[in-house]
Amino acid sequence: MSHQPAESRARITLPQLHTWHHAGRKLVMTTAYDAVTARIADAAGVDIVLVGDSVGNVCLGFENTLPVSMAMMNHHLEAVARTQPTAMLVADMPYLSFHLSVEDTLRNAGGFLQRGAQAVKLEGGAKRLPMIHALLDAEIPVMGHLGLTPQSVNPMGGFKVQGKQKGDALRLLEDAQKLQEAGCFSMVLEGIPADLAAKVTETVEIPTIGIGAGPHCSGQVLVFHDVLGLLPGTSPKFVRRYAEGFQDLRDALAAWAEDVREGGFPDGRESYTLPEAVRPVLTQWHP
Repeated sequence: MSHQPAESRARITLPQLHTWHHAGRKLVMTTAYDAVTARIADAAGVDIVLVGDSVGNVCLGFENTLPVSMAMMNHHLEAVARTQPTAMLVADMPYLSFHLSVEDTLRNAGGFLQRGAQAVKLEGGAKRLPMIHALLDAEIPVMGHLGLTPQSVNPMGGFKVQGKQKGDALRLLEDAQKLQEAGCFSMVLEGIPADLAAKVTETVEIPTIGIGAGPHCSGQVLVFHDVLGLLPGTSPKFVRRYAEGFQDLRDALAAWAEDVREGGFPDGRESYTLPEAVRPVLTQWHP
């Protein structure tokens, strides 16, 4: 499978995404948290790069996303934005960044756009509508997020599939309509049954981006480190690894460490030499 190199593509915009969506093209989104992951993702030709609050789990060692602050998110967003990706750049609104007041929400989201993001993503359904309306009034594009919303891990009782009960499924369908009506340009559907995600996708006009939501969404997102197998341990059911990065990188680093201990690194290929005219200094000089 081929893709168009990032350097030959124009910057992806909201109208471009919607054109692709209406043409039936599946959208591809992955996460990036620093310049290296951003450059790899963009070179791979993904459509959307998300600076996710999943940085807390993936990079910062937290058990969940709740400890992630705006300062942390700004730090990682700035690193990604410096690479000037051609993929559309979306930043995650972390816990408490859009819960306290409209003023805080606008200030935090506006700061993301000033740092290079083209849109923000925030979790939740109908109860988030006042914040979503305020953001859109301030010309800040919003991506919604329904289903398993990681910032709600405590009331949900853990990272569990959502929407399996009749009332929950109906509520999610209604929330999807409300996010569309509010003006969200797309929505993530996470951790819900595939047939429920298919119904949402069928009944909204904006793109749905699935993660653990089956194959019928308008596009898919996976965490960068999950796709490349960079994290040890067992992956969630909804992840397909396309590399065993943790094992391969561990083995490479272990091989280097062994070469160092046995004197095999560095050798002449990694060493510098004095010019011939200067080398006599070494034999002539004495302490």
